Amino acid sequence: MSNEDILKTGTTTVGMKIKDGVILASDQRATMGNIIAHSDVQKVYQLADNLGMTIAGIVGDAQLMVRFIQSEVSIYSMKRGSPMSVKAASTLVGNVMRNGFYLGLIVGGYDTTGGHVFSVDAAGGYIEDNFMSIGSGSTFAMGSLEASYKKNMTKKEAIDVAITALNSSRKRDSASGDGMLISFIGPKGYEEIPQDQIKARCGELGFVYPN
Repeated sequence: MSNEDILKTGTTTVGMKIKDGVILASDQRATMGNIIAHSDVQKVYQLADNLGMTIAGIVGDAQLMVRFIQSEVSIYSMKRGSPMSVKAASTLVGNVMRNGFYLGLIVGGYDTTGGHVFSVDAAGGYIEDNFMSIGSGSTFAMGSLEASYKKNMTKKEAIDVAITALNSSRKRDSASGDGMLISFIGPKGYEEIPQDQIKARCGELGFVYPN
């Protein structure tokens, strides 16, 4: 199978540390070479009540990674009787990535020390930061994030920043687009922002949804 035949997620993913939690977001396009293969792809996943992950890269690798990490986190929590910390989850993901997964990931969550987001590369390295973007459209999203991100943003403010960043990438990166997924993880757990709320806010901000 050639590189042109491999189904990839494109993509633009975003992670942000905000007041009382984190925001994880992505577009929903999958590509195969220069073909748009799917327009409703899951790229933000819940790993546990306090953990989530965004994916960019080969779809098969991404799905296998998500299933494996969800299982390992669940086993850890049952054995320890407490949730896995965000740093521990990022370390676990980084160790698994060293086995040869063609992915770029963001691991985010909330634990006893607050909200954290880590980027994890294909070599297994992981770095914590206040905000980040991974994927083919990340250059454009990062420019938007640099201009808009502020420490201790509220969830509402951060959703606007995520939407604006994804909109910037989908306008310039042909592998990004076709909808948005946004999740918030805070003291009360994992929350997917409803699609009708995302669509309504896009309209209020003057952005066409999904493209």
